[in-house]
Amino acid sequence: MPPSETPDYLPARTDAELFVALGSGRTDALGILYDRYGSLVYGLTQTILGNAQEAEDLTQEIFLSLCRNPAYDPRRGTVGTYLITLSRSRSIDRLRARKRNLKYLRRWGQSTVTEPLPATPLEKATLGERAETVRKALDELTPEQRRTIELSYFKGLSQSEIAEYLGTPLGTVKSWMRRGLSELKLTLRDFVG
Repeated sequence: MPPSETPDYLPARTDAELFVALGSGRTDALGILYDRYGSLVYGLTQTILGNAQEAEDLTQEIFLSLCRNPAYDPRRGTVGTYLITLSRSRSIDRLRARKRNLKYLRRWGQSTVTEPLPATPLEKATLGERAETVRKALDELTPEQRRTIELSYFKGLSQSEIAEYLGTPLGTVKSWMRRGLSELKLTLRDFVG
């Protein structure tokens, strides 16, 4: 029997089955999940954080956290959706921590902050391709949908903050966001798995 037909052969498993395997201690499932979704997680974290090294570190942290707590629930969406949500949340947490650290440094009179390392040419090319794909998908949205998604995902604003910022009712912002995300999901379905 070829290895791909044995019950323990993980690469042939669905994402949900890989999470079950991961939860039962099969750490080799993590490598397969990373192969499937590593570039997606890295691309999103890099876009939000704007720093390749920090994005690499956060990508590793996100995947390692799956070993410690594989909390994915297949009833709530795909693994790609779960990882996008997790990546976005952790990236925004990093941005907030960065802001707190800068405030702390300024308060204590330190004015120098280490500049991030420049991205390699390969990182720039890969990020450019991903960014272009997302940019095209965002361009297909209405201006309202695009603006609310950009404010939420790239600026870290809550829906309430967006409503206040735009001077628009919260229910309208929620509708724009929901419709925009639905359209992005359809447009980027091949990109996010």
